[in-house]
Amino acid sequence: MRKPIIAGNWKMYKTPFESVSFIENFLPLISGDEREVLIFPPFISLAAAIIATKDHTVHAGAQNMHWLNEGPYTGEISPVMLSAIGCRHVLLGHSEQRLYFGETDDRVNLKLKAAINHGLTPVVCVGETLTEREDGRTEETVRRQIRMALNNVSSTEAHRLVIAYEPVWAIGTGATATPEIAAEAHGIVRHELAKCCGERIAEATRILYGGSVKPDNISDLMAQDGIDGALVGGASLVPETFAKIVNYA
Repeated sequence: MRKPIIAGNWKMYKTPFESVSFIENFLPLISGDEREVLIFPPFISLAAAIIATKDHTVHAGAQNMHWLNEGPYTGEISPVMLSAIGCRHVLLGHSEQRLYFGETDDRVNLKLKAAINHGLTPVVCVGETLTEREDGRTEETVRRQIRMALNNVSSTEAHRLVIAYEPVWAIGTGATATPEIAAEAHGIVRHELAKCCGERIAEATRILYGGSVKPDNISDLMAQDGIDGALVGGASLVPETFAKIVNYA
């Protein structure tokens, strides 16, 4: 059985003080260990969030990273730096990085391999734009992104991999893929994983849905075969709202 993951991506919100305050209010609202809970604060708040969640089942991860250990790359954060503060998860290839900052499939591959080499769990984001969906290229796009992210990654190395399918047209727009559309896309993801890494890894890999996830649609999404959790954006910024999503069952 794949243990569900509910992850909150805070994007460019929350100072260290606000992050700690959120965590202090959020932790008493969630119960049980039936699912894994992750939060992805901005870099300035990551260390404080890791300390605030110590000894809890909630874990804080990074929103991005460079693939090199060090170097003259102003504004970048390395996997060594993340490991040094106790970070264990990292988001890679988020649609906003691809759209606004020129993230490429080749760089996602470099980052994925670096994350694995440093013991980090990579949460790799894939998904199509509205134009690609309307042109009937959803499957082509998703398969390419997975295939290139996993280039020269062995099945043994991929055992910690998490995939987040996030249709770009549903990120921050209020539009949500129907549970059936999401489930179909997750099937494509799992099929491509099987081609890249084998059936065993494909069956074990958790695939999350991201795109305007809210308390009122999480249960329908999670009821679909193949959807193993959610990558939540705006709805993860309020402790009570995010707790409702985490406690969906």
